[in-house]
Amino acid sequence: MYYAQVNQQTHHPSRTMIVIGYGQVMATPSSVQLQIEVQTQGNHVQGPQQENAAIMNEVMQSLIALGIPREQIQTASYTITPLYNFKDGKQIFNGYEVVNAISVNVSDTNDLGLIIDTAVENGANRITNIQFKMDHTDAYYQQALSLALQNAQLKAKTIAETIHPHLPLQPLPVEIVEEQANTPILYRSMAVSSGITPIEQGQIAIDATVRVKFQY
Repeated sequence: MYYAQVNQQTHHPSRTMIVIGYGQVMATPSSVQLQIEVQTQGNHVQGPQQENAAIMNEVMQSLIALGIPREQIQTASYTITPLYNFKDGKQIFNGYEVVNAISVNVSDTNDLGLIIDTAVENGANRITNIQFKMDHTDAYYQQALSLALQNAQLKAKTIAETIHPHLPLQPLPVEIVEEQANTPILYRSMAVSSGITPIEQGQIAIDATVRVKFQY
């Protein structure tokens, strides 16, 4: 924050100051995305590959049975990796690992714990990249933007009144610059656990920042 030096002449020229205003609105997530993985290992690539395919098919069918549309389930990655151990400085081949990961988009965040438990019960052995999202953020961002401008005006008024405590000053905004906004995403990751999986979705913070030049 900075402001121009006050001119002490009888007739004051226009004075300006620049302040930064911040606004924030909290919103409940409207959707969630998570990654479900099946990892298998074996001495020959065909074994873990076939096992992985069978398990992932069971996982996907169980998710569809929960009411998740097939188009909201898509492959995120598929890898086959040779495994090695090191003994006495030598690299020893130790089979293959196959990892099949699917991305699942869920509109009802309250079902997340059930979805995770169902996937694990049907063979998934890793859950990662849980991301709570807002599908429609514009209305919330407009509220945050309004709060940011109010914050800037309050700061400017405080500065002006501090410099000239006996004059009824009302700073006038002459330039407003909207700073670049960050994508509002609340991100969480977790590992597989037994029993019912509790998930706290929390809230997403939508921020806005403005840089305002005031004349007073």
